[in-house]
This record gives sequence, C-alpha cells and structure tokens, in this order.
Amino acid sequence: MLNPARLLACFILLSPPAWSALPFAVAPVKYQVADTGYTTEAAVEAVKQSTVAAQVSGRVAAVNFDAGDYVKAGSVIVRLSAQELSSAVAGSQAQVAQAAANLANARANYERQQQLFQQKFISQAALDRATTDYRAAEAAARAARAGVGQSAAVSGYTIITAPFSGVVSARHVELGETVTPGKPLMTGFDPKDMRVIANIPQYKLAEVKASPRVAVEIPSLNKWIDATGITVLPSADVATHTVKVRIDLPTDLEGVIPGMFARAHFSVGSARKLAIPTRAVVRRSEITAVYVVKQDKVSLRQVRLGTPNARGQVEVLAGLNPGDVIALEPVKAGIYAKSTANQPAEK
Repeated sequence: MLNPARLLACFILLSPPAWSALPFAVAPVKYQVADTGYTTEAAVEAVKQSTVAAQVSGRVAAVNFDAGDYVKAGSVIVRLSAQELSSAVAGSQAQVAQAAANLANARANYERQQQLFQQKFISQAALDRATTDYRAAEAAARAARAGVGQSAAVSGYTIITAPFSGVVSARHVELGETVTPGKPLMTGFDPKDMRVIANIPQYKLAEVKASPRVAVEIPSLNKWIDATGITVLPSADVATHTVKVRIDLPTDLEGVIPGMFARAHFSVGSARKLAIPTRAVVRRSEITAVYVVKQDKVSLRQVRLGTPNARGQVEVLAGLNPGDVIALEPVKAGIYAKSTANQPAEK
C-alpha cells in the first residue's frame, strides 16, 4: 500500500502547481523539528560599566567629554580646581622643613648630652630627657613627611581619568559646579562586551541549567543572537522566588546598548511542530494572519501562532493545515490580491 505522504510528494513533483508563476515567493506549510523550551523577558547590560565619582571637594574646572563620546582608557575626563589643595601641599612641605630643623636641633643636643654624660658632668636623667626629645623629633619628622605624601596623593585626585575605554552614557556635572566626595561625575560602559540579565522561576532552574542552547531575541532590532555562555547566580530573590541568570553575548554587537528589552529563549528539547517562516506573517493591529495561495487566488487568513525561534520560524497553533501554500512576501502578495480582486470576472 502506498504511503499517502509519498503519493502527495510524487504528485507535486510531476504536476507543477499553478502558483509557481506568481510574482512572489511561496512555500508549503509542513511539520518541522523545532526547539522547545522556556522564554522569559530580559534586559541588556554592559559587562564593564561604572560611574566615576569625586574623591575630594572642589570646583569643576574642566569637563572634556560629554554623553555619547568615546573615551580611551587613561584619558582625563574631568579636572577639579586644585588651588586649595595646592595650599595644603605647601603647608605640609613647610611642616616638613620645620620638623627637619627640630630634628637637627634635637640630634645635636642629644650628642652633646652624651659627651657630658661620659665626662660625668650630667646625670642619667638629663641624658634620658635628651634621648626622649631626639626620638620625639624623629617621629615628628616622619609624620610630617607622611603628611606631604598624603597631600600630594589627595592633590592627584583632582585629575579624574577614565578607568577603561568606552562610551560616556551620562554626564552628571557642569563646568563651575562645586562637588563633594562621592558626587557622581560621569557614567560610561564598554560597548564591545555586552550580556543579558534574565530572572527565571525556581521551578525552571533545573531545566535551564541543563539547557544546551540559549538564544537572545532583541525585538527592537529584529535580531536573534546565539549566546556564548550562561551563568546562574547562586542566590534567589525572596520576594519573587526567581533566580538571576547572566547570558553572555558575542563581542562587538552592532546596535546593542545597555537597557534594551530582550527575550531569552532557553532550548530544553525538540519536538515536531507545524511551523512557518516569521517573514510570512502579517500583523495588522490585533490581527495576525498570512496570505494563503490556492491556484492563482490569494486570500488573507487569520492564524494563531506560538513563540518564534532563533531560526526565523514560528509555530502555527491554529489556522493552517499541512500542505497549505502561503506567501513568503506578504507585501507583494497583498498588492497582487488587490489587483486580482479589481479585475472583472471572465464571462
């Protein structure tokens, strides 16, 4: 007994369909092996992203970059007025000079007292006082030198440089503004290294960990991206009972920026589904449909679809049957349907 499916295939091969001459591409609807899994909403974030803040108080003397500018690592992005800190450094240096003079005087006095003690002209108590004064002068000199180093280090905080190469996403200060320690100055990120953050329910954790593939969909760019890795963080949110997952993306993705809405598709298996290309779908308001071709007649048929996959296909839940022929170019099919509808019927 012949298999009906093979008989149908032979019939199609031997009898070219009438729709082969249509001015748009068509394809038959058929069952295909498609991925099954779990889909959740996610958000794009940069792996390298930081906000540079002021470490000292001062007035903003220069702002060298603005939002959207590319900055190389080590470039000076903001400069603060160093007048007050320069005065502090000068004062510390004066204290060092004074401490050095006191130390020299204490050393000379200590050496004299030693000689007098050896000659039995002073008591042990007098020598002890000279020793104590000398050691106190040494400690004061060390403290003064440390103060100069600290002042110089603080003075260096007036020049703020970029910690890594990237793009400035936000500027938080204006020229002439007075800032205090902890005040944000600029925020930036590295556009070459991006990832996606998703929250998954706890009951899906085991399936996601065993998932061999993860695809990331960015609807605003109409882009599907195969993930390069996945990291499940070892903690759960008490309020939502979800676990955060980090999904690594390939480097140098054009148009992908932090904060973008995304969908994470975790593939946990495969199944035989009735699927069609997503480019054949027509969306008008709340209606989802496709153009169905019968001989040379084209009509719009409403369908109910499932979740699309990374191969550009979407499952058909209702509205189509295996063997139906659909238009792969809905715009051309719509124009053709209108033109044939306006033609007068043959007598």
